[in-house]
Parts: sequence; structure tokens; C-alpha cells
Amino acid sequence: MKVIDFKDARCRHCYKCVRNCEVKAILVRNEQAHIMEDNCIHCGHCLEVCPQNAKTFASDMERVKGYLGQGKRVIISIAPSYLGVLEYEKPGQVVSALKKLGFYEVRETAEGAALVTREYRKLLAEGRMKNIITTCCPSVNDLVEKYYPSLTPLLAPVVSPMVAHGRLIKSIYGEDVKVVFLGPCIAKKEEAIGDKRVRGAIDAILTFEEIVKWWKEEGIDLCRCEEEPMGNPSPKVNQLYPVSGGVITSVLAAVPEENYYKVHIDGLKACMELFEELEKGEIEHCFFEVNVCEGGCIKGPASDKWQQSLIKAKKGIEEQVKHREEADEIVQNGVEMYKEFTDRHVREQEPTKEQMEEVLHAMGKYTAADELNCGACGYPTCRAKATAIFQNKAEVSMCLPYALAQAESMSNIVMDVTPSMILIVDKEMRIRECNKKAQEMLGVSREEALERYIFEFVEEKDIADVLDKKEPIIHRKLKLESMNLTVVESIIYIENLESALVTYQDITKEEKAKEQRLNLKMETVDMAQKVIDKQMMIAQEIAGLLGETTAETKVTLTKLRNSMLTAEED
Repeated sequence: MKVIDFKDARCRHCYKCVRNCEVKAILVRNEQAHIMEDNCIHCGHCLEVCPQNAKTFASDMERVKGYLGQGKRVIISIAPSYLGVLEYEKPGQVVSALKKLGFYEVRETAEGAALVTREYRKLLAEGRMKNIITTCCPSVNDLVEKYYPSLTPLLAPVVSPMVAHGRLIKSIYGEDVKVVFLGPCIAKKEEAIGDKRVRGAIDAILTFEEIVKWWKEEGIDLCRCEEEPMGNPSPKVNQLYPVSGGVITSVLAAVPEENYYKVHIDGLKACMELFEELEKGEIEHCFFEVNVCEGGCIKGPASDKWQQSLIKAKKGIEEQVKHREEADEIVQNGVEMYKEFTDRHVREQEPTKEQMEEVLHAMGKYTAADELNCGACGYPTCRAKATAIFQNKAEVSMCLPYALAQAESMSNIVMDVTPSMILIVDKEMRIRECNKKAQEMLGVSREEALERYIFEFVEEKDIADVLDKKEPIIHRKLKLESMNLTVVESIIYIENLESALVTYQDITKEEKAKEQRLNLKMETVDMAQKVIDKQMMIAQEIAGLLGETTAETKVTLTKLRNSMLTAEED
């Protein structure tokens, strides 16, 4: 099960998550972003920057409600960052509000931090480690194990405060109790559930964002709740753990330690710069408090939605932590604090020179000058992007210059091969764009056309009407007298440009051919009429001759009959 990922069909080709993922643990396939679990350090930064709110988070809310519904004893381990993140009047109101949801007890994770502090002091006192990197932040631990494995010997072999506290709670209440960690961190879920080295200490994770939503659903107003005390002794200075520099302050609370130079680093980029320096082996005897979130845990990805001010959160915690001394009332109770860190480096195949060139050519990069290294795709260089494509983690279409070149190329092809004259004319009748056919018909270059007005070439009345009325003219036939052309005119208003798209389809040849066909028809009709007339004349002549012959025959026959009758009488 993935702790975090992106919802399908919500990506919008922005690649902002890729650009903001320093370890490039995001795969883009079919234009959809996905988190690569083996590469991810679960910092959650990609989800914070996603403009489409396309994140998914594997919530344990139903599991926790199930525990409560079964009547199990469920204890909250609440991260001390609540002091600067949640909005209340008195800290005890948080305890009361959580118990109203059904939790058996509420204890501060800073109680586990006190145990971790003691382990760090032991390491500092022993002085055997060349450098010491704190291991409270699970994202830092993932970063070292996966991307700087040579530095794993420098990781303090100590569990995180959350794990220490989970184990401490179960040692106090029994193994059958369920422990739920409540905090601002997404990486804690992967640590609790996905890391088999510490599995079992924590049964579920809730974020501050989820608990606030739950309170609202139940109609619980945090500021109106009564106060109740935490179930643990005061962790005192260890409540400063979520603030940058808080670990060092806790470590030095009892006895200042002089063997190691102490420095706190927060922010993923700063951590990576530190680790790159440490890999050179030139730094020694330093104690590094490291945190992936800038400003510390108070700026965790699951608290940022409502607590935007780092200064306000930091001030809120530091003002409420009044006791800066060691928490000597907290007993370790046999809790196992050791954790071994190992090399979990993800090894991926690198392209050969030939394979690299093949991918670069597919991206339209043929020379060094073509490699713009603009970073729009999310990768720092074109070659880094090409490597990601080779490893099936990215797509060629993610290259913005390539996509633009393709789009421009296709649009230019369409514009250039169309047989119609196409122009864009603004409300002042100035030509703003024209295609090759227009240049050919107007008899000017594109540069010259863009400096001239449409009325210098054709009658502009129709164009002016469209620009004025914003109503299109579609397929109107007219004669362009200035060019001796017959065209089909279409004019469409472009609102966002306050201009008109004008197309003239040259139908001069068709019209001439049509006229020739009409003339041919008329000539044929004339010829047919002449033939008809001639035939009528002939018919009339024949009829006349036939009439004369018939009359003569009648006279002759009549005479013959009469003569025969006369002869018979005689």
C-alpha cells in the first residue's frame, strides 16, 4: 500500500511535483504522475505544491474508529508540534477534545523524545562516531539509506521519538493497547507501517489535518473544551523537538557537551548539500540535527493547510515550553532504543552514449545548443530528463520546448499548406498575421504585410462590420476587384484579441470554369433551337408539297370517275 500518491485524471501537464521533488521519485506515465515507492522519502512536499489538489493519502481514520468501536484501549501519542499548530486557549483542551472522541489516554511524544535525548548524549560522551546525524526524521533516514548509503554509519543508531514512545506506552499499559500517533508528518506512517525494523510500536497514524476534520464532524469546539492534564510526566525541554534546533537544545540541557560541534540543518536541499559534503570525508566531530521540513516538524506537510506562519508556530511552542531542563521523571522502562540503518540504495540502469543520443534525438535535441536545460519538465538538465525517459520514468512530451516546437510546427504546416488566404486583422484594420497564401496573393512578404492595413489591399467594409457587430460572416461570395479575384469570404470575430480572422478562398478558376460551362450550355441551346426551327421549316415545306400533290390527285381521280360514269351511260 502506498502512503501517498496522485489521483488519476487530475494531473494537468504542469509537472510541478516533478520540479519540486529533489530526489525525482515521481514517475509520469500517460501524462499521469505516480510516486515511486522505492525511490520516495515520503517528505510530502510534492503533495503540498500540487496545484490541482491531486494528492491521495492512505488514511488510518477508519482503522482508528474501528479500534474505538471495538472498545479497545486506544492511546494517543501527540507530537509536541501541536503547541504551535492547533488553535486552542489552553493546552489541556486538546486532551479533553481527544478524549471526547473516545481515546483512553493522551500522552506527549516528547516523552519518547526524552529517551532519545539520553541516547544521543551517550553517543556524544562516547565520542566513537566520526560524525553523528540525528535519526528523528524518517525522511532524513530514507534520504541517507536510499541516496547517500555511504553515510549510514553516521546515522545515530537510535529509534525515533515516535517509535520510542509507542514502545514505552505498551510497556506501561500492556501489549494489547493500541497506540495512535498524532502529528504533522506523512513520513511517520511509512516508518510505523512500512519499516519492519520498528513495526509494532505504533498501530495507526493520524494527522493534525484529519483530527481537526474529525472534531468538526463531531461538533467538538476545541476552544470550549475543559482542560485535562496529559497522562505523562512533563517532558520539559524535549517539547522543543519540533522546532529547528530543538534536539540540540534538549541534548545540551543537562551538561554541555564539548566533543562535537553542533549544528542544525533543515530543508531538503540543505540536507542534501550537507550529505554531499560529508561524502567527501572532510568534516569530522560534528553533531548534525537534520530535518527535511524547513523550520522543523512544525512545518510538516500535514499541518501546513491551516498553519501558514512558521514564526507564529515557532513562537507558540517556545513560549509555552517554560521548563528547559532535563526530563528526569521519565523512566525508560526497558524500552529498546537501538536501530540499525542499512544501504537501501535504488540502483537503476544508466543509458549508454548511443542510447542517450537516441533519446535526445527523440526530444529534438541534436546539438549542444538544442539542450536548453530550462527545467520546465522538472529535471535540471535535458540529459537528466533523457535518462529518466530511458528509465521509463518520464515522457518525451514533458519537454516544453519540444512540445511548443511540435505545436508550432503543426500549426505552421496547417497555415502554410492551406490554399486559402488567411489573415488576422485588428480593430484598427492593421494586419496582425497572415499565411503564405496571403503573402502570395497580396504580393508582399510577411514582414511588410504586418506593417500595413487591410484596406490597402481589399475593400474592408465586411471586416469592419464584423469587428463592430461581432457577428460572423460565413461563406459569402464576392469579387476582389483590386486583385481581379473571385473569392468565398469568411470573417470571424476573435474576442480575446479584439481582432477578426479573415479567410478568402480563391474560387476564380472555379468561377471561370462555371462561366465556361454556362456559355457552352447556352451555345448548345442556341444550336438546338436552330435545328428545331429548321426542322419545322422543312416539315412545313413537306406538308405544303404533300397538300398540292393530294389536290391534283383528287382532281385527276374525280375526272377519271366522272368519265367512267359517262361512258357507262352511253
